[in-house]
Amino acid sequence: MPQEKSENFFTELLKFIFVAALIVVPLRLFVAQPFIVSGASMDPTFQNGQYLIVDELTYQLGAPSRGDVIIFRYPKDQTQFFIKRIIGLPGETVRIDNNKVEVTRVDGSTVTLTESYVVNLGNGSNATYPLGTDEYFVMGDNRPESSDSRSWGVLPRKNIVGRAFIRLLPVHTISILPGSTKTQ
Repeated sequence: MPQEKSENFFTELLKFIFVAALIVVPLRLFVAQPFIVSGASMDPTFQNGQYLIVDELTYQLGAPSRGDVIIFRYPKDQTQFFIKRIIGLPGETVRIDNNKVEVTRVDGSTVTLTESYVVNLGNGSNATYPLGTDEYFVMGDNRPESSDSRSWGVLPRKNIVGRAFIRLLPVHTISILPGSTKTQ
């Protein structure tokens, strides 16, 4: 009798592991993945060491929006992942002038971004960045400490992994869609 209970236990354990893998693996591969913030480029919105869950599904169904905080593969080294905020969308032109960010939309209208999340200004030199099809302009919230589109160029759509969906750690900072802003 003990032999039969032992076999049933292992059979049930194998079934459980199989079902768990059947559920977890597709979720991890196609829906969400963990990400740990590294560096100060997004201070004060995100601090070094915070643990995030990245939503990979939303951008399979629709386009990223201005103000979204995204995780992407660094265009100059696909093995590295960065976290930044979308400033400019495909077909737009981003202009930085005296710490002020203006975006000329595809329809020709211009909007000056209100960026309350930026505490540490210093956008770098004045410049204009036209965006092509499937190109995005991204910047960190801590402008002087951010390696972003101002230094390495536009971000191709294909490099975007997903958006910051949940901040889990540290516990006192738990939030859904952390850092999100209204579209301007």
